[in-house]
Amino acid sequence: MTETNRLSRVEIDDSNLPAPTPEIEQERKVAIYDLIEDNSFGLPARDDRAVPEGPYHLLLAIREKRLVFEIRTESGDLVGEFHMSLGPFRQVVKDYFQICESYFDAVKKLPPSKIEAIDMARRGIHNEGARVLQERLEGKAEVDSDTARRLFTLICVLHFGG
Repeated sequence: MTETNRLSRVEIDDSNLPAPTPEIEQERKVAIYDLIEDNSFGLPARDDRAVPEGPYHLLLAIREKRLVFEIRTESGDLVGEFHMSLGPFRQVVKDYFQICESYFDAVKKLPPSKIEAIDMARRGIHNEGARVLQERLEGKAEVDSDTARRLFTLICVLHFGG
């Protein structure tokens, strides 16, 4: 990864969404922190246009029931914006929220072996969400699997209210 193929700032536009639960807010903070610390995010070459140099600022939003990625340079110039249907994410987000709820309940009252089993299932669903995101980003943005996982967490946060 070069220093330019990365995100240096990530924001979520949740102005039209209900307030997140404390657990969701914590997931969001951790995902943003982890993304800024370590990510791989690049814009692919298109036709004969030069690829705008990063690092990039990313704004994630839901507008008109579509997931929006707004990408700017560090100086604030808009260099990309794409809108994606939320449909391909709906089932995996629903599954992820259900397993997270089970995990948070389990942590309070179940033995470590049961918690570990639920956590493994949670990670599997999270990986599936990241895979779907990488497929949806193909030709729009290039991300590694860790970056896709963290972005999927943020999509879940947005989906919570969307």
